[in-house]
Amino acid sequence: MKYIETEIVVIGSGPGGYAAAFYAADHGKKVILVEKDLELGGVCLNRGCIPSKALLHAAHLLNEVRHSKEMGISFGEAKIDLDKLRSWKDSILRKLSQGVRSMGKMRGVEVMHGRGYLEDSRTLRVETTEGQKFVRFQKAILAVGSEPAMPKAFDLGNKRIMTSTEALELEDVPARLLIVGGGYIGMELGTVYAALGSKIVLVEALPNILAGADPDLVRPVMKFALAHFEEVRLSSKVLKMETYLKQIKVISETAGQKREELYDRVLVSVGRKPNCDELGLKNTKVALDEKGFVKVDVHQQTSDPAILAIGDVAGGVMLAHKAVKEARVAVEYLCGEATAFEDIVMPAVVFTQPEVAWCGLTEAEAKAKGIEVKVARFPWAALGRALTINKPDGLTKLILDPDTERVLGVGIVGSGAGDIISEGVLAVEMGATAKDIAESIHPHPTLSETLMETAEVFYGISANSMSGRKIERQPQT
Repeated sequence: MKYIETEIVVIGSGPGGYAAAFYAADHGKKVILVEKDLELGGVCLNRGCIPSKALLHAAHLLNEVRHSKEMGISFGEAKIDLDKLRSWKDSILRKLSQGVRSMGKMRGVEVMHGRGYLEDSRTLRVETTEGQKFVRFQKAILAVGSEPAMPKAFDLGNKRIMTSTEALELEDVPARLLIVGGGYIGMELGTVYAALGSKIVLVEALPNILAGADPDLVRPVMKFALAHFEEVRLSSKVLKMETYLKQIKVISETAGQKREELYDRVLVSVGRKPNCDELGLKNTKVALDEKGFVKVDVHQQTSDPAILAIGDVAGGVMLAHKAVKEARVAVEYLCGEATAFEDIVMPAVVFTQPEVAWCGLTEAEAKAKGIEVKVARFPWAALGRALTINKPDGLTKLILDPDTERVLGVGIVGSGAGDIISEGVLAVEMGATAKDIAESIHPHPTLSETLMETAEVFYGISANSMSGRKIERQPQT
């Protein structure tokens, strides 16, 4: 049997996988990157982050046109060419995927397309179109990601019951769409399909949408959903689905009341599961936790000395930027550098309308853990820039240590919150205080200005807030 020898093999070419492969190559390592799909970039680039944001941008434009009458501008009824929209979206994916391939080639990373299977802790069998290939490696980095979870009760083998993967393919715009799950995927895709013309009913088992975000940040998103969805049902659950002619019959329950309804399509967005099956982990010493994720330490090292794991498959929050950070930690650890994935300030962004973003300690977490904090808030209704772009439904908040005034967390809901939160990450990471932010001049009029305003609210000196106070002055000597 002929073996292909390499120092590091990376399995999976998503944001974490290709970052690990490129970073290792930059450190002078011989690297083979294995990807089962024909295109590089993984779920994020091809079936997740990027296509969803492209469609959300289209949805944003549609909503802007429909509300432009408030500013005295009328365009008439928008016409949607679904084929052209799909083609535009796909062209972005191809361009980015080709970019990843070019960057790998420049670094000398060998790309091997095929499904990888671990024969043992040093051997990877790759099923390629050219037949089986065997790679002998010194170290392996698992970056195989996750896939949408589909409960068995909903898995009827009917194409009208979709996960996010199928929903992003944009095959058609269903007249009535049921979305099961009010997390970030359900809310983002609900925003897209509502803008395209679907009547959306969203069912969420919990009493709130966007679990994990503070309630005051979720409120404007809920307001938007109630205005643009047909219905949002909280504390509700879907009991059964079945095929009925060219529709899906759904039985759901809310407050003890059952109802039977017909939908043209159903989007199931109830979470994701790690891609650990058929990877050959049983032939290694890699251990899994009770939910099927690979167990890793602060260096991304698994219980097998030859194998590390990063990204979704390693558990924790399923975010592309988390995977990229873990990729750096894993490679630096393999190269003997002092590094660890701990005390990391990890931002979260939900690209709804309006966007929601937060980092560090949330107000809800502080309450649950009994941590005393002070919270400063600034409503965007008082922000000049927000009013000029007709986006007053927003809020910025700072979670502060009451003794040191250090910024422990930042939360933002509003247009462009995902871009603004980076300043919050820097503030928490660098141990900034509210005074540091208040005394840092922010350009006017901008949306980022709201962070300075919030810090000034904390001290009662915001000129644009009703919460001003008299400042005690020291007598002159």
